[in-house]
Amino acid sequence: MFSSHKMMSAPAIDGVFSKRECSYQEVVNHLNLTQNKELYYMTRPVKNYKRPTVVSLELLLYAILDVVEKDQKFIPYVWTFMRWHNEYISWNPDEFCGIKTVSLPVEILWKPDLTIEEMTEKDKAPPSPYLSINYEGEVEVQNNQVLISTCRLHIYEFPFDKQSCTLSFKSVMHSGREIQLHPIDNSAQATEWSREVMRTQNEWLFVGMSVETNNSSYIVDQTTIVYSITMKRRSILYIANFLLPVLFFLCLDLASFLISDSGGEKLAYKVTVLLAVTVMQLILNEILPSTSDRIPLIAVYCIGIFSLMLLSLLEIIVVMHLMAKDSHASKDHVADGGRSSKVRKWTCCACTYGGSNGDTPSEQPLHVAKEADSSTLTDHRDLETLSVELREMEKTLCLLLNNGKEEEKPGYWTGVAKKVNKYFFVFYVTMLSLFLTMLFFRWTDT
Repeated sequence: MFSSHKMMSAPAIDGVFSKRECSYQEVVNHLNLTQNKELYYMTRPVKNYKRPTVVSLELLLYAILDVVEKDQKFIPYVWTFMRWHNEYISWNPDEFCGIKTVSLPVEILWKPDLTIEEMTEKDKAPPSPYLSINYEGEVEVQNNQVLISTCRLHIYEFPFDKQSCTLSFKSVMHSGREIQLHPIDNSAQATEWSREVMRTQNEWLFVGMSVETNNSSYIVDQTTIVYSITMKRRSILYIANFLLPVLFFLCLDLASFLISDSGGEKLAYKVTVLLAVTVMQLILNEILPSTSDRIPLIAVYCIGIFSLMLLSLLEIIVVMHLMAKDSHASKDHVADGGRSSKVRKWTCCACTYGGSNGDTPSEQPLHVAKEADSSTLTDHRDLETLSVELREMEKTLCLLLNNGKEEEKPGYWTGVAKKVNKYFFVFYVTMLSLFLTMLFFRWTDT
């Protein structure tokens, strides 16, 4: 009975030892964090000032929230992780029930003064209030941030463009001899893990992330870690909402060649289509930044189509002018026809009168001619001379009227207008095909 009780009491003693209650406060008291605060947050946590503090950095991309082309801004949602060694922190986990990590407020310990060079606005969300320390002196800080950073966007290939924005981490005050930055992941790992944790991409498709370490800076010798985020724009909406509507307007302009040129409906139709393309250009101007070094291909696309439509509008103005000129020529021809008929009647009358006077003397009896006095013979000669002159005048007038009729024949300028319209249509289709083909290959090559 005693032996059995003794055998049961040993595990009880062991059980009491194994059930010893430990708290994080015991670790804090052991490290003397509450009484000796200056040792932990006033200076770099090294016992020899010549020894640098190595800060390991990791960045993962959670989401691409927005890319503002007009303001050249890149807004990502990222997760950052920093780890460094504090030489004043260490304890034996066996003495504290196996406690290996403790969470503490961030104000208690020194932290590296890292900043992002491209960041233009401070994150309004509060940072994580805690950090973690382990028994070997490793300090870890994790943060989720919405970064508003600047990014030089190259919109030459818009909307089929790829962009690469950088996030450069460096110390604000410390040189490379004091703080050394090292990335935890390489480019392949950062890309893979970012794809796994990616929440949303919206308009932009995440392509990859590259990690690069630079050991120099423009001002002082500093270590900089540069994360380059490459992304590709989803262009399907821009094709459906912009490129295709402009192309449809171009097809409508081509269809206007089937409208009759006689009225003013064709001119009004072309002006309406041209104004529609102008509205699309205004919308494009609101999207693209004004600081671009090169004219974007989409702007070349709009300008080229607008120029062809403008030439088409000028062509229809010339055609309508020619047809109006032909209409005026027809009216003048009718008026001149009336006047020429009167002239012909007058000349015919004059010729008839002259011819009758020429025939009368030959048919008169000889004794009557002999009895006429000298004044009558003189009048007869004058009438013959006048008859000859009138015949010559008639021939001249008839020749002039026939020449004018051939030169200003009704429908002459209408034929010219039709030829101009035909040749311009061939030119329009040829130039349009060459322009769209060259632009397509240019877009695909870039």
